[in-house]
Amino acid sequence: MAGQFFKVAVRNLQRNSSISAVNISGLAVGIAGAVLILLWVQNQLSYDQFHTNKARIYQVFNRTKINGTLQAWPSTPMPLAPALKADYGQVEESVRTNWVGSFVLKNGDKKLETQGLTADPAFLKLFSFPLLKGNANTALNNVHSILLTQKLAKKLFGDTDPVGKFIAVDSTANFTVTGVLKNLPNNTQFSFEYIVPFDYMKEVHWYNTDWQFNSLQTYVMLKKGVTEATANKLFKDIYRRYPGEKLNDAFVHPMGKWWLYSNYENGRFVGGRLNTVHLFTVIALLIIFIACINYMNLGTARSARRAKEVGIRKVAGAERLWLIKQFLGESLLVAFVAGALGLVLVQLALPWFNGVVDRTLLVPYDKPFFWLVAVGFIILTGVVAGSYPAFYLSAFKPVKVLKGTVQAMHGLINPRRVLVVVQFTLAIVFIISTTVIYRQINYAQKRDTGYKVDNLVYIYIKGDIAKNYTTIRNDLVNSGAVSSITRTSSPIQDIWGDNDQYQWDGKSPGLRQSFGENSTDHDFTKTFGLKLLAGRDIDIAANPTDTSAVLLTEQAAKIMNFKNPVGQTIKAWNGNYHVVGIVKNYVAISPFAPSLPIIIRGADRKLGTITLKLNTQNSVADNINKISTVFKQYNPNYPFDFKFLDESYRIKFQEEQHIGQMVAVFAGLTIFISCLGLFALAACMAEGRTKEIGIRKVLGASVVRITALLTGDFLILVLIAFAIACPVAWWLMNKWLQGYPYHTNINWWIFGLTGLASVLIAFSTVSSQAIKAALANPAKSLKTE
Repeated sequence: MAGQFFKVAVRNLQRNSSISAVNISGLAVGIAGAVLILLWVQNQLSYDQFHTNKARIYQVFNRTKINGTLQAWPSTPMPLAPALKADYGQVEESVRTNWVGSFVLKNGDKKLETQGLTADPAFLKLFSFPLLKGNANTALNNVHSILLTQKLAKKLFGDTDPVGKFIAVDSTANFTVTGVLKNLPNNTQFSFEYIVPFDYMKEVHWYNTDWQFNSLQTYVMLKKGVTEATANKLFKDIYRRYPGEKLNDAFVHPMGKWWLYSNYENGRFVGGRLNTVHLFTVIALLIIFIACINYMNLGTARSARRAKEVGIRKVAGAERLWLIKQFLGESLLVAFVAGALGLVLVQLALPWFNGVVDRTLLVPYDKPFFWLVAVGFIILTGVVAGSYPAFYLSAFKPVKVLKGTVQAMHGLINPRRVLVVVQFTLAIVFIISTTVIYRQINYAQKRDTGYKVDNLVYIYIKGDIAKNYTTIRNDLVNSGAVSSITRTSSPIQDIWGDNDQYQWDGKSPGLRQSFGENSTDHDFTKTFGLKLLAGRDIDIAANPTDTSAVLLTEQAAKIMNFKNPVGQTIKAWNGNYHVVGIVKNYVAISPFAPSLPIIIRGADRKLGTITLKLNTQNSVADNINKISTVFKQYNPNYPFDFKFLDESYRIKFQEEQHIGQMVAVFAGLTIFISCLGLFALAACMAEGRTKEIGIRKVLGASVVRITALLTGDFLILVLIAFAIACPVAWWLMNKWLQGYPYHTNINWWIFGLTGLASVLIAFSTVSSQAIKAALANPAKSLKTE
């Protein structure tokens, strides 16, 4: 029986090769698109899910009311982790981690500066990062031990076993390699190439016991049976037991939600990335559905051709169930051929797709579970695509069929027209969504940042730079490579610290207002091109008392409600500061958020960044060469590493750009699949109306009139789809834009252009078949009459 089904299916596919090619192509493209999306979705869902103890691992967060809203943040004080383990028997282990990007690792002539981590010895007990060499229980016990990833070990030691060998860190201490970690997978939030013990922070004077100094991440592994609710109840008052910020609460965030639940609202974590994952899961299903619609439509469009076959088979004794199985068998055969072709397309497109999503995704061909899911997915696709044609065709009555009275579906509303409308509705929604997403990105990119991003280079202060800064500054000025220099605690587009402890005259009692903080020593406004609205810039060299001076942004001055801010005094935990100037608001952290209230303090110590304004009279390459020479002379133990401010600013748009590119690509796929189906459907319709067209031509109908007749029905369906898609797309995009405080508007012309484009695409797709039918010789179509 199965063999007979297969033979019949193959013969029918061969007999209708052009329609079969359209069906297979549409399904193959749909399957390929869906597989690519689902690979990305699987990657997102699997983040940090490989850890053995994931159900018991939590990150500790701070929570309090700031600016009138309940806010949470992951940075915690250094003494918190030891206190949690010591005070609560429910905590099995606690670990602190801190990102390190300033250490230079040296082995002989090889020097590398890369991203690392400082961590407590229990790090490898909590997290399941495989240790290929070494003992996980003792690897971080010694303050001068270091763990390397495979990649970093290869760079420093080649093929030699590094365990037991020494590495110089910053040319100040020798570390012993105590283990080699397997390279980190691409589905973890952690990013490091080496780990050094947390206690090393004491040697480099980074350790701070102040309970109000939030600077690192704290993780706990709870004992079995201890719930998240129990931990939150226990940890809530930890800051009131120690000399911490009494208004803060501590609570835990489970590892299973770290990556997907990235937004914090109204006292709890809600979907952030999870919303995007849901969105693209729906897109994957819709792409498959659109491909299935093609099969359904073409199957019913060819009903007249298959009607006699159905009638003869029923007269010969075939039951309806047998016919349903036959038609579903044909659909499954098409689905399996399309599935194989789809996997080929996936493999060809994967390198490009990895670039779009900035991930290294692989098809897990070696996993039996993948093949089980793939076969199930293809069977489901085949059944969905073939179900409607199977039940429709198998329902034909033999008497009517053999008398030739079966007609194609007509009427104002029929399933085929509904499916075409659904196809183009989804395609138009995708087009509008893509347009709005790119407009939002462009809107933020064109936003006035408040400072000049061009011709600015910044360098992190490392090694001997701080000690030799005055000489470096003089040499850079004398080289002619720079026109201005300033030091800051962080790059201007970032905020590395904030403070809600400021006091000022007239402040409302109980108000807790957070201000972003930066620090500078000289030429802050000149170097960045900031507009000084009142007062002067900070200049510690000319005014030594400027170590207690501050610049306020407009927003900060507005919050403090000073009538004449310059000369006013504000109080901080470490002393009083006097306001010397007001600068125009500028964009820091997120270009999609409102301008933050920022306080720029005067400082001559603990500055982490040097920003250089390049001399525009020289070429960029010439300027960089001169700057590199100076830094290599005074900081020889560190590689010269610099960043262009405009490039760093563009990185802030990456996530939105990735989403926009993905939506654009799959909008293109839906249009392609829809047009493929529309093309074949038009061919079927033209073929079914051959005699009608011949009669019309004999009666004097022109080619233009016949073309308009054949394309009109399809264009009406596209216009109906456009009318449905517009409010749906507006609602979706309006909801998406509400997630960005600084966002564009949805203009009417987006819908107008999309509607015009949809009509043109549909017309160009259908018109070729319509013109071909209209130009046909009526004598050939009518000779049998």
